[in-house]
Amino acid sequence: MLIKTGDTVEVIAGADKGKQSRVIEVLRADGKALVEGVAKVYKHVRRSQKHPQGGRLSKEAPIQLSNLAYFCSACSKATRLGSRFKDDGSKERFCKKCGASAGELAPAKKAHAKK
Repeated sequence: MLIKTGDTVEVIAGADKGKQSRVIEVLRADGKALVEGVAKVYKHVRRSQKHPQGGRLSKEAPIQLSNLAYFCSACSKATRLGSRFKDDGSKERFCKKCGASAGELAPAKKAHAKK
C-alpha cells in the first residue's frame, strides 16, 4: 500500500468514478481509505444536546484502495506507484508513467547505498 494520507487520488471504479480528491485517512487493516467528498453516506442522528435538531449527517465512507489510483501532478494522470532506492540508500515512491518522485518512504541505509 503506497497511498498515504494527504495524497491526491482518482477514483477508478464505483459510483464516484473519475472524481479526484485528497485522502483523509488510510485504514491499513481493512485495506480502505477515507477520501474527501467521495462515497458520501448519511448517518441518521437522534436529537441530543450535541445535535439539538437531529436529522441526517453526511459523511465519507471508506473506499477500497484497489478502487483508487494515485494522481501524479507531474504528468497529470492517474497512475500506479512503485518504490525504488535512491543513490544515497533512501527509499522513495515514484510514478510508474513518468518516473517522478512522489515522496520518501524510508530514510537512508548504508546497505542500499550505491558505491
